[in-house]
Amino acid sequence: MTIRPAKKEDLPILLDFEQKLIEAERPMDVTLKTEKISYYDIGAYIDTENTEVVVAEIDNTIVGSGYGQIRNRQDFFKQKQIGYIGFIYVKEEHRGKGVSQKVIQYLYDWFKTKNLDEVRLTVYEKNPRAIKAYEKVGFEKHLIEMRINLKE
Repeated sequence: MTIRPAKKEDLPILLDFEQKLIEAERPMDVTLKTEKISYYDIGAYIDTENTEVVVAEIDNTIVGSGYGQIRNRQDFFKQKQIGYIGFIYVKEEHRGKGVSQKVIQYLYDWFKTKNLDEVRLTVYEKNPRAIKAYEKVGFEKHLIEMRINLKE
């Protein structure tokens, strides 16, 4: 398995991964629109210095993705910036092979080159498989976001 920075020519595959990710998450979030949506500006992310989009390849085939992004913090936090991980996707037939762990480890190493001490991500509570995968690479639950629909 190889983890490498994404290139512009990877964009069609990455856009497909994004739609598959949204399709998987849509049942977990009733607030998402039903028409086609996009979470990320992957093409722009590939070109920016504060974001590292990566792909996982097995036998020269892209099987997974993720990105790391440097984000500014509010003044009341100790760190001025933190790392944020998103767009973790692995093709179904390659799940359970450590692909996401390798992608995340690559991003940890990238964050270290940027002198960042902390990395965060968000995950749906109704996605226990993803939560377990993130816990395997050291993440701990930190905040709980809550919602209410006042029309229901």
